[in-house]
Amino acid sequence: MRIIFIRHGKTKGNLEQRYIGKTNEPLCEAGRKEISLKRFPDADAVISSPMRRCVETAEIIYPKKNIIVIEELRECDFGDFEGKNYSELETDPNYQKWLESFGKLPFPNGESSESFKARCINGFEKAVLKFRSSKTLCFVVHGGTIMSVLEHYAFPKKDFYSYQVKNGCGFETELQNGKLTVTEELI
Repeated sequence: MRIIFIRHGKTKGNLEQRYIGKTNEPLCEAGRKEISLKRFPDADAVISSPMRRCVETAEIIYPKKNIIVIEELRECDFGDFEGKNYSELETDPNYQKWLESFGKLPFPNGESSESFKARCINGFEKAVLKFRSSKTLCFVVHGGTIMSVLEHYAFPKKDFYSYQVKNGCGFETELQNGKLTVTEELI
């Protein structure tokens, strides 16, 4: 099965380099324009995070497809860091501790990386099982969601941050025997 992962287009929060997880932000005008100018592979089924920025991106790329929303694919809850950027957080001792842990500590009043990753993997597995007879699935989701799934399933193994991807970009993969092989980076 071919599986495509696309990170949603840019939002105002992305342009301002803010932690945007549970904030249900739409695409900004530049984000909509960039997505509409790109060409992406076709898919039998299009799966999206419930967040507006992902659904809008999926609707622009696949206007004639029914978008299937899977709740577990939403972005991480950044807790106290939500909506803030580095310059607003740099003097926050909790933020410094989080940085020093290389992102391993849970977000204060937010989600831990372990629970976030487990939730994303569960959502991915749910979609693959539901659409197992499809030849090509497309996931229009968040950067963290893509990184979680690929860290868990991609072969050869790489760490979470190896799969960072810019807005409107992603990966084309092949799923065989429970392993994802990245065949192309979509830029």
